[in-house]
Amino acid sequence: MAIDLIIRNARILDGLGNPAFEGDVEVDEGRIRTVGAASSEARTEVDAGGLHLSPGFIDVHSHDDGAFIRYPDMGFKLAQGVTTCVCGNCGFSAIPATPGEDPGPASGGIITGAQGAFADLEGYFNAVYAKRPAINAIMLVGHNTVRAQVMGMENRAPTKDERAAMRGKVAKAMEQGACGFSTGLIYRPGRWSETEEVIELAQEAKAFDALYTTHMRNEGDRLLEAVEETLTIARNAGVRAHISHHKAAGKANWGKVRQSLDLVDAAKAAGQTVTLDIYPYTAGSGRMIEYFRLDAIDRSFAETIRIANCPAFREFEGRMLSDIAVERAEDIADTVRLILTAPKGDRTICIHFIIDEADIETNLRYPGMMVGSDGIPTLNGKPHPRLFGTFPRVLGEYVRKRGVLSLEEAVARMTSVSADTFGLKERGRIAEGYHADLVLFDPGVIIDAATYDNPKQTPPGVSLVVVNGQIALRDGVATNAGSGQMLRYRRHAYAASA
Repeated sequence: MAIDLIIRNARILDGLGNPAFEGDVEVDEGRIRTVGAASSEARTEVDAGGLHLSPGFIDVHSHDDGAFIRYPDMGFKLAQGVTTCVCGNCGFSAIPATPGEDPGPASGGIITGAQGAFADLEGYFNAVYAKRPAINAIMLVGHNTVRAQVMGMENRAPTKDERAAMRGKVAKAMEQGACGFSTGLIYRPGRWSETEEVIELAQEAKAFDALYTTHMRNEGDRLLEAVEETLTIARNAGVRAHISHHKAAGKANWGKVRQSLDLVDAAKAAGQTVTLDIYPYTAGSGRMIEYFRLDAIDRSFAETIRIANCPAFREFEGRMLSDIAVERAEDIADTVRLILTAPKGDRTICIHFIIDEADIETNLRYPGMMVGSDGIPTLNGKPHPRLFGTFPRVLGEYVRKRGVLSLEEAVARMTSVSADTFGLKERGRIAEGYHADLVLFDPGVIIDAATYDNPKQTPPGVSLVVVNGQIALRDGVATNAGSGQMLRYRRHAYAASA
């Protein structure tokens, strides 16, 4: 009897960092059946022609909670070879939710579109399954989301009852399969929380040996203090720490990532489990209003900003704030106020050029450093190119062109290391019995095509993507197989309710 799929004549990267070897991979009923020499017949056969076959890439830092509902084809990730996204980062998650209410305003548009008739993680999973997603997702539960639901956007400490209510919501998400608790302590309302509040909530992940992931309270002048706070929170809560998009923001802080990594190494030597991820770009992106006080505009920071998405002034999209100010013959501080005080001004997404290229290389050389796009899937305007090009950029720019790390090591970071860290059961390796999430690519061609001027570009070099045993993309064309699954931490995927 014929099996589902055979990929022949591939150079196989197993995801563990071992050298590539020539062979075939047999796939049946969503899992890898054999690795080596195929001896079966298959309903579908693919001749890899010597291209490299690896496990599907895992985006450990995404904001795709709403995208799985708005854009279930997930074309901007699928085309990169991404087969799984970790959602709910930076303290913003689709759950817990008020059924039918759009979380976009509370998150500044970061997870716009994640509304439906659901209140908890299982409800969200069912809502996504109804859309037949192209790729897999696993969820973190976000502090900002939980706090806003319990307390609103109030700048104060929670009461005893409110703390209990927040803990209950985090606990429920963990029980239903969340892989951890995330914070965004630079954002509202998380920035108003004291360290002890975060520790108390993070403790709900302890029983599951799950993660505390964080967009730290500061990534610039007070980076080292923020790292210390992160380590303190995880240590006192008894959970594993994960630092999101590790960087030293602002020219005055460039190079400080070495000191930050020294703190991480010291914590690891003392017995803590600490992991990190980065995106391979010198610009960050986020909700513009979070970076400014309207009564004291930071002019030097404003000079670094390019507008990505601006509902109030679509003509500003894709342009530097400094150029807009010159054109309007006004002070740049007035341009900032104009945008942020306009209707939906708080939904403006900006790109800010604040990172040193040398720091990116330092981060990528750090053992075990994972990769996350941190893309904000608001497809209007000119979003950050990391949404479309992160993984091909690592493989093309930092592996092939610069030799910062080897192909085998880069693939391991994007697959097995990420799967093990975020609890993706039986994924991240090309091994018999593992789920068949696979990507076939040409390491001599793959590169990011997305630019700041033209971000919505498909990367070359990815010829085949398989998700749970089904071909999801072939020769650049999506098949609409809809075979993505909703994953649970260290457990089997959630089964959709009938």
